Amino acid sequence: MRHASRIITAALPALFLAAHAGSLLLAAQTATRLSFGWLIAAPVLAAFACLWRAWKDGPEGWLPTGLAMLLWAGGMASTMIATLFFGIIHEDQLSMLLYVLYGVPLIFALASPEDEHWRVRLVDAALAAALGYLYYIHVDKLMPDTGAPSHEMAALLRMFDIENLYVALFAFMRFRARTGQRAPFFRAITVYAVAYLLCAGYINHFQSAAAYGGWTDLLIDLPFALLAWHALGAGYRQGLGPAANAQALARIVRAGGPLLIPASLLTVSALLVSYDPVIAISGCIAASLGYGLRTMLVQLRNFEEQDELARLSHVDALTGIANRRRFDEVLAREWARRRQSTGQLALLMVDIDHFKQLNDQFGHAVGDERLRSVAVVLAACARRDSDLVARYGGEEFAAILTGIEPQDAAVIAERMRASVEALALPSGAEPGAGAAVVTISIGLACAQVADGEVAALVAAADTALYDAKRGGRNRVARRHAAHLRPVETPPSADGRAA
Repeated sequence: MRHASRIITAALPALFLAAHAGSLLLAAQTATRLSFGWLIAAPVLAAFACLWRAWKDGPEGWLPTGLAMLLWAGGMASTMIATLFFGIIHEDQLSMLLYVLYGVPLIFALASPEDEHWRVRLVDAALAAALGYLYYIHVDKLMPDTGAPSHEMAALLRMFDIENLYVALFAFMRFRARTGQRAPFFRAITVYAVAYLLCAGYINHFQSAAAYGGWTDLLIDLPFALLAWHALGAGYRQGLGPAANAQALARIVRAGGPLLIPASLLTVSALLVSYDPVIAISGCIAASLGYGLRTMLVQLRNFEEQDELARLSHVDALTGIANRRRFDEVLAREWARRRQSTGQLALLMVDIDHFKQLNDQFGHAVGDERLRSVAVVLAACARRDSDLVARYGGEEFAAILTGIEPQDAAVIAERMRASVEALALPSGAEPGAGAAVVTISIGLACAQVADGEVAALVAAADTALYDAKRGGRNRVARRHAAHLRPVETPPSADGRAA
């Protein structure tokens, strides 16, 4: 059943063209009227195919393309009314306007990245609206209500050629740089845009005198039939492997893509200079200011993302506190600062007691929860913003306390130990093998003058931590960075000292 539906879908363009051709053969007297019906039906079919694909895959790209098809169908309907009921040989002003306006949604879909911030896309939409207004002015200046004079038709055709070329060229570039889920859309719009460029160029420049109701009308159907086939085809996603150098080309296209709308504005403004210099200059100003505003918004967005990335690069993903990289940077900075001051620096190395046993008993998910809980408590015990509590690695934490006396640092360390114990988090320890609740051991080292290496301070804190572990855990031990000599700390609330 699915195979049959694919065959039917693949045959739709051929069936549509064959039906149009058959009506031209069988209805010679009413060929013009029937042909207009097919010419309107072709873009309407493409529009509904695009809207259906937008409903299936999301509106990005497909929705503005469907709108473009409806605008083109409106232009053909206006041409039909002008031809059949008012005897206008050439397209009327409304139809020419709709034919050219149809390209604005396509240009927006190709030029405005879907993952850009909404403020940036709003600027893109405003520039696209300005482009549509310039198209309106252009058609109004060149084409009176009764039809375009022959000497102005060349200027109108030139505008159509430029618009069609822009759409086809950038559609091809977006397809060549295809990445992600929008690759099928870029293939569909590329096939359509190239076919439309060639068919419209041939008809406008070599068959412009041909009346509707002839074989040339089949060429008008062709691009829309191809677009409908791509949008409706069940296998339209197949055959889209990654393009060569896709990432590098995608970056180039992404950077240059937003230029399409300002470039179109500048081009149409240049075409308007001899007809309305004020509007032409206004279009150039709008293109320059709009693109400048867009660039500023993108740059601000980039700054925000860079700041966020810088912040995240210094944050431990599991616990939400500073990570080892941030700890190393702050310790080096504070150590260098001590060379120019007499303030003291304290370093605390903190380790969760029997953490492997906790993981074995409860699993790593509970172990991660314990790490987060301990991290919150340790950070809350810091005195001021200049102090830093960081995850050092595994179940080990570290704290940097600046401008502090050794006895005050010892008090903070004891507060950290007691606060963690007060959480009363089950540790999973076997009876007699450790405390029933999660506890920590802390090694404290203080330095007054930084006339040695920072590694000596870290080594002193590590040694003090080992002292606390050897002393029975759940305690604070202290050493001096210069002499690595154990120094007794004030007794804890339960009389414990190390």
